[in-house]
Amino acid sequence: MTTALGRRDLLKASGAAGAAVLAGGLLSTATAAPAAAAERTWRATGVANAALASFDNTMKSYMQARNITAGSLAVARNGKLLYVRGYTWDDPAKPTTQPTDVFRLASVSKPITATAVMRLVQTGRLSLTDRVTDLLTLRPPAGQTADPRLKDVTVRRLLQHLGGWDRDVSFDPLWSDARIAGGLGVGYPLSSRDIMRYVTGQPLDHAPGTTYAYCNYGYLLLGEIIAAVSGTSYEDYVTQEILRPLRITRMRLGASLSQDTSGEVDYNSRYTGRSVIDDSGATLPLPYGGFNMETQFANGGWVGSAADVVRFCYLYDQPASAQILSSASIKTVYAKPEAGGWNGYHYGLGWYVRPVSGGQNTWHTGSMPGTYTLLMTSGGLTIAALFNQRKEGDNLNWGEIDPLLWDAADAVDTWPTTDLTSRYFPPEGWVPVRP
Repeated sequence: MTTALGRRDLLKASGAAGAAVLAGGLLSTATAAPAAAAERTWRATGVANAALASFDNTMKSYMQARNITAGSLAVARNGKLLYVRGYTWDDPAKPTTQPTDVFRLASVSKPITATAVMRLVQTGRLSLTDRVTDLLTLRPPAGQTADPRLKDVTVRRLLQHLGGWDRDVSFDPLWSDARIAGGLGVGYPLSSRDIMRYVTGQPLDHAPGTTYAYCNYGYLLLGEIIAAVSGTSYEDYVTQEILRPLRITRMRLGASLSQDTSGEVDYNSRYTGRSVIDDSGATLPLPYGGFNMETQFANGGWVGSAADVVRFCYLYDQPASAQILSSASIKTVYAKPEAGGWNGYHYGLGWYVRPVSGGQNTWHTGSMPGTYTLLMTSGGLTIAALFNQRKEGDNLNWGEIDPLLWDAADAVDTWPTTDLTSRYFPPEGWVPVRP
């Protein structure tokens, strides 16, 4: 299996929020401590398969080294779902992670948004060369002027992080609620429209199309474009045009507060933060109100199981069968951008891409407080790994899960042939019952 070298170093490039300052202001360390390793038990759920034990061993060693309490893995090969597992490394009294438990996907949401955009392009309702200013009403706050270069921001440039916004030069609007609320003189929670109004009054950091800079805000704009062009909500369009045809029923947009996260794993962070979901000023666990999950919708807002994420990739692995994106559209998704790129790989339309003989390796990672995720494909093999916490203050290489899982794949002598799709997804011809 060919590993896309350099992926392990992409945490910064792929959207991890800053560790010192986040949406509501300075962070503080929570007082509650996780269970000590001696008090934890290892549990694995789902149908075990000795032929794929290398994946179990990899997930176990990775999670135990980092004291990750909940994880999940799914593996598909040539369109068949072969392995779906839930893993727990926690106090025996704590819930056991099930294969169907859902996790926040963080920036693994970006390929989903990009696919929705390409679906609109393929059906003739949108063009990659359309200008964002022709699709959305972007007005700055009173007394401020929009950067005239906004007219050069196209749909394609938003998808490829070439829109001209650079969080390393200025700030990340999706993680700057306090700054934006103060600047606009509005209360919490912020809406996407609040963020758009504030950012439209700020200068671009680069001329559009000239500099790659990972940009969560660009994907917020894409979510708004999808809603505007489709005439329905972003979530409804993705559900109807992508998820439902693939028989994915568990995926939905996530919520900020714990009482609104039914069916999801518990998200762990050692930090607390000031609430950005109301004006109470309360100190909350960072994953539960310390940032606004609702405004993350198109850049990092989806929740789903590992099996769901792998099933989503079916439309890329088996386009003729899935009939969502054509082979020509997928080729466009993987094409090189007009600017940017690294040693042998680049960011296409919502995916990191490394061309290899006969195809390409593609992947995306995701990171937010309480979440670390990875989705990768190569040569007909698709792997998704989801975790309920991310790197916070340790010296371990969290990105090594990528090469470790490819090593696990290389260790498989004989791949099983039993397809588990029917175990985790409705049958062909399934029609949802409307309330």
